[in-house]
Amino acid sequence: MKAYITVASVATLSIGLAAPAIADVFFFSTGNPDGKLGSLSAPSNSNLETETADDFALTDATVISKATIHGLIPSGVDVSSIQQVEVEIYRVFPKDSDTTRTQQVVTRVNSPSDVEIGAATRDSAASPATLSFRATLEGSFLVTNTVVKNINPKPNQFTGGEGAVTGEEVEIDITFTPPIFLPTEHYFFRPEVAVSGGNFLYLSAPRPIVSPPGTPFPAEFTDLQSWIRNTNLKPDWSRIGTDIISTPQVMVTFNAAFSLAGDTIPGAGTPGRPNCHGQTISAMAREFGGIAHAAMSLGYFSVAALQDGVSIFCQP
Repeated sequence: MKAYITVASVATLSIGLAAPAIADVFFFSTGNPDGKLGSLSAPSNSNLETETADDFALTDATVISKATIHGLIPSGVDVSSIQQVEVEIYRVFPKDSDTTRTQQVVTRVNSPSDVEIGAATRDSAASPATLSFRATLEGSFLVTNTVVKNINPKPNQFTGGEGAVTGEEVEIDITFTPPIFLPTEHYFFRPEVAVSGGNFLYLSAPRPIVSPPGTPFPAEFTDLQSWIRNTNLKPDWSRIGTDIISTPQVMVTFNAAFSLAGDTIPGAGTPGRPNCHGQTISAMAREFGGIAHAAMSLGYFSVAALQDGVSIFCQP
């Protein structure tokens, strides 16, 4: 049975904690676009639905409230053509995956899982919307290689890419409503952008991450490369660099250009344990000087919305 904190308990937690504490800010970035790759990450239009994912790691339970992604849209296309943004979070294979089926790819080791974490999906087209976004044009931008259509099962996975493209770089700033609350773990971040009259090519960032402006991975985790799949390859994923673009003579790997921001919750409960909910609410109250301050600071609409978020976080 889950342990839920009562209204009286919330009031008790708030006594003596009227002034907000200094929160432990979370920020992760792979750095700026490096011009080496644009890979499709978009729902179906003239192409199959195609997803590009890159990894991040959390060393504490973390509420992620914002993200920024960098992509390429066709030259002459305005940001108003961006109609939808969807974000999914995946764990690392073999979690959330069927390990007994026959794979279509060279390897599944260190790939995103077969299926996403359902509770962490956010979509501007949902009703009601669970994310909002603001897109800004950054100017003309050249990528020296692309992966758009030629995403094939083995043994035809190698294509070398589909060549250089010049378009308009766009920065998309995303706010999650409600935030995404995740426990300590290694994850993949997958944004998908619908552009009227064109494609969204997710831009690459340096690998290994260059600091600054990028954020090095925690010592206990390894920075994995970007992976891609389309409807025909799903639920498998291919490594963009190692499988699709690299040759025996030239081995290349890529990160994707994105950042995440939010707050860590030290002392949060462990999902699946009976005391998770109460322990997590107590940790938030300590962190922010009361549960009402926590809801406001973390981007929840109300204390009730935060309580719902913690309940989802605490599910096994």
